[in-house]
Amino acid sequence: MLLKDIKDIFHKELHRLYPKEEVDSFFYQSIEHFLGLERFVLVLQPEMVLTKKEEQPLFETVAHLKLEKPLQYILGKAHFMDLEFVVNEHVLIPRPETEELVQWILSDCQVERSQDLNILDIGTGSGCIAIALAKYLSGANVVAMDISEKALEVAQENARNNKVDVSFIKENVLDPELVLEPKFDIIVSNPPYVRENEKQQMKNNVKAFEPHVALFVSDYDPLKFYKSIVRLTEKSLRKGGELYFEVNQYLSQETWDLLKAHNFSEIELRKDIFGNDRMLKAVKK
Repeated sequence: MLLKDIKDIFHKELHRLYPKEEVDSFFYQSIEHFLGLERFVLVLQPEMVLTKKEEQPLFETVAHLKLEKPLQYILGKAHFMDLEFVVNEHVLIPRPETEELVQWILSDCQVERSQDLNILDIGTGSGCIAIALAKYLSGANVVAMDISEKALEVAQENARNNKVDVSFIKENVLDPELVLEPKFDIIVSNPPYVRENEKQQMKNNVKAFEPHVALFVSDYDPLKFYKSIVRLTEKSLRKGGELYFEVNQYLSQETWDLLKAHNFSEIELRKDIFGNDRMLKAVKK
C-alpha cells in the first residue's frame, strides 16, 4: 500500500474523533516512530510503497486511536521540557502545565544558588519533574518518591535514558510517621487532585487509560495529599525552604489557606497557559 493511502486511512477512520491537524500529527509521529520517516517524505516520495510488515503497526495505531487511547501510550513515549520519557499505563502522561511548574522552579534557582540544593519530588510518576530538575540544575541533589513500584521502575528507566542521577525511594506520603533526612531546600509535588465529582468533565482518553490512583481523590477530603505533604515539611523542609505545588484550579484558595495556616509565608499563586489557577509556591517560616 502507498504511504499516502495510509495517511488517507488515518483521516477516514479518525476524523469524527479528532481535528484534522491532530490526525496529521498522529500520522507523522507514527511514521517517524515505527518507520523512521520524516514528515517531508511524502513530498519527496509521494508514491512510496510500504510492505505488509511496515503497514501493520500503523493500522494498529489507528485501531488504538479509535478507542481514544492516547498516542503517547501507543508509542510508549512522551516529551517534557525537551526531554523524552517512557510512559505506560502505570504513569500519567506529562503535561504542559507541569512544565510551567518546573520552569518556575528553574527560574527561581537561577536567581538563587542552585549548587548543592537538596530537592524532593513527591509522587514522581514518570519522573518528569525530578529528572528535568536534575538535568537543568546540574549541581542539585534530587530525590524522587512514589508509592507505586511500577511507576518507580518507569522513572528509573527515564533517569537512565536522560543520563541524570536521581535517588528514587518507595514511600507513602500519607504515612503520618514519615520523616525524610536530610532536610530539603525545595519540595515539589503534583499529587492526585481531581475530585470524583469532576470525572464527567474529563476527556475519555484520560479516564479510560491513565492511572486513576495518580489522578483522583475523594470528594470528602480532596486535599488529603496536600495536608500530608505540608505535615512532612514540618520535619523535612528547612526553614526558608520552598514548597511548590500543582493544584486543582477549583481548590486553589483552599490550598492557599492550608499553607497560610501551617507556617508558610510569601505564598504565590500562578495561572497556567490556559488561564486556570494551577501552581502555588510558599516559603517555610
